Amino acid sequence: MAKDTAVYGVSSIVGRFLNWLLVPLYVYLFPSDEYGIVSNLYSFTAVALVILNYGMETGFFRFANREDCDPARVYATALLSVAATSLTFMIALTLLLAPVSRALLVPQYPGYVWMLGITVAIDAFCNLPFAWLRYRNRAWRFATIKLINVGLNIGLNLLFLIFCPWAQSHCPELVNWFYAPPGGEAFGIGWIFVANIISTLCVLLCLLPELKGRMRLSLFGSTLLGRMLHYSWPLLVLGVAGVLSQNMGQIVMPYLFRGNETAAHSMVGIYSANMKIALVMVMFTQAFRYAYEPFIFARARAEGENRTSAYCDAMKFFVVFGLFIFLGVMFFLPVLRHFISPSYWEGLGVVPVMMVAELCFGVFFNLSLWYKLTDRTAWGMYLSLLCFVLMLGLNVWLVPLIGIPGGYMGSAWAAMISYFIVMVVSWLAGRRYYPIPYPLKRMGAYCLLAAVLYAAGIWAGNALNGWISWPLRIILLTVYIGVTALYEHVPVLSPIVRKIAGRKKA
Repeated sequence: MAKDTAVYGVSSIVGRFLNWLLVPLYVYLFPSDEYGIVSNLYSFTAVALVILNYGMETGFFRFANREDCDPARVYATALLSVAATSLTFMIALTLLLAPVSRALLVPQYPGYVWMLGITVAIDAFCNLPFAWLRYRNRAWRFATIKLINVGLNIGLNLLFLIFCPWAQSHCPELVNWFYAPPGGEAFGIGWIFVANIISTLCVLLCLLPELKGRMRLSLFGSTLLGRMLHYSWPLLVLGVAGVLSQNMGQIVMPYLFRGNETAAHSMVGIYSANMKIALVMVMFTQAFRYAYEPFIFARARAEGENRTSAYCDAMKFFVVFGLFIFLGVMFFLPVLRHFISPSYWEGLGVVPVMMVAELCFGVFFNLSLWYKLTDRTAWGMYLSLLCFVLMLGLNVWLVPLIGIPGGYMGSAWAAMISYFIVMVVSWLAGRRYYPIPYPLKRMGAYCLLAAVLYAAGIWAGNALNGWISWPLRIILLTVYIGVTALYEHVPVLSPIVRKIAGRKKA
């Protein structure tokens, strides 16, 4: 389990990191309003992917592991069901492309909407073959295909956005046969969607061995499908609410400034680009999740104090490392900001707010063990719906309140407030159903220490000129490491800190 978890986790995190590296390419090539259209449409596709999958991936795992079900029959039933809904979606989108494009506030770009719609339908279908690979413990094949997808997408982006414009100027006969018909360099952000749909089709081709002989109507079970849908529909609600919450700002901003969509898309672009700097915290949380879920269910078999002590330590060290990442990113933000174009720097205020928001979300995920271990998973749906309602309400209130051009800060604050509230609600509910004595005072002290050091680092950046502030920021980060290492008895570091502290005292 540990080996497979590492393979799945590393491939997903590495893939996400490599895609993350495309952001500088986009923001240095395209103005904020065009990049905002990309971010806005991808936010809708994230929602569409959850709807088109409608919990069947999890349903497959649940029923494939039941003694009264044949795994091959479960797989074929889920596969045929998702294939039918994905195909229906593609046909409906093609027939209703114009009104759908108007509803998404991009009537001038129906081609972008169509390409993304086809891509997301294929992605939803491919989730089932990927689930089959996981079921059969073929972790390396799973990871290889995932990384092929990422590598191909990156390669095609570099081809269309960097190499082809150069080649069209120096040796046009080399690329004009495929580059010129859509409009060449003038096609702009459209090439991002072309790269995406090509890489997705290649993934489908790679998964053909997992489809061969599986999509037979003789294996389809209508009664079985009904049971799977009954099991999966709460997961659909949970998933839609969750993904809407995560993408709320990018989705609602254009609708809050009707008649001024260009400025709204520009705000979406600035907001999304600066959020990518805070993605370091998201990737840390994602990596933690891959290790944490197997850990808590394994620990659930343990008895008494050792079990709760392990849960408390896991939470404490998540907070410790999360705060370290926050301080590291904020202290070195003057360097990290070059990850995006200077034309996007006006939105750097998003970074600290979103990093705190993601830290709260990570703590909320840690707290979720109480309803997972007590089989009260309906609470996960309730909390996700609460987060969705808070996100929507706060965005509708704060974004227009701040207005153009800085309304994206309303979305950032909405995310932080919403995640903080659901974190607190989950903790209060957990105290009733599965009380765990988390070291709240210790974690609160670390949060206070990080806040003081962050304030000192901001002061150093504002009060001291040039590179003079850098040594102080490094010292402040070292202080945080030293204090946490000392009080948590970290091997190697803790004795060193004690020696330094002892010498100073002497």
